[in-house]
Amino acid sequence: MNLQNERMGQLCDNLSLPFIAQGYGAAVQKAAKEDISYSDFLEGLLREEVAGRTVRKQSMMTRLAGFPVIKTLDAFNYEFAKGVKRSQIEELAGLGFIERNENVVLIGPSGVGKTHLAMALGYKATQAGIKTRFITAADLLLTLTTAHLQNNLKAVMHRAIKAYRLLIIDEIGYLPMNREQANLFFQVIAALYEKGSLIVTSNLPFGQWDTTFAQDTTLTAALLDRLLHHAHIVPIAGESYRLKHQKQAGMIRSKGDAS
Repeated sequence: MNLQNERMGQLCDNLSLPFIAQGYGAAVQKAAKEDISYSDFLEGLLREEVAGRTVRKQSMMTRLAGFPVIKTLDAFNYEFAKGVKRSQIEELAGLGFIERNENVVLIGPSGVGKTHLAMALGYKATQAGIKTRFITAADLLLTLTTAHLQNNLKAVMHRAIKAYRLLIIDEIGYLPMNREQANLFFQVIAALYEKGSLIVTSNLPFGQWDTTFAQDTTLTAALLDRLLHHAHIVPIAGESYRLKHQKQAGMIRSKGDAS
């Protein structure tokens, strides 16, 4: 039996079936003990291989996405985030918007859960085998600006932007852009228009986005036109979740507290 196990291991290596090789010994013992038919035995081994490959792919997709932490929808506090419709988020969690090349825009003040939702939807996508990338607006601009200065923008756009089915851009509006940066950002939105999906977060209402994009109202209008044409807008209101806990710990005084 040991020799046969070795031969099976070698055959699995030749055929790139690592999970069958891993589970073969235990499967043989179970089959002998429970008198499992040959077809059921084979089906069980193949299912084990498929399951193992699925987990491996999910792990790889999650790692490539670049999430700073893993966030899930189950852990999202709907009671704290005012204005968020659970039904809308559950619909987005079905990931149909990605199949339709649609976008998701999360708008609200700092600390209300925009990034949590963006990462949670992104994590959901990785578990479905969808190639996803998470990046802050500041890091994206640094990447694009460097590529532009090195005359390598086309290659970087293909590798860092177009290669992903879902691109998540966090924190649009926190740092103003100069005209060159605004143009580079517009190229990202234009490149993915009706060809991929975006999830973006911003602390600014749409009427103030020109303050981020070099005060260029024409460019901002063109950008928003492409971003919002096929978009699901998720407005979020409320107090910062992080500041709430600091206040509860007595680290920050609430308005109206005695000095």
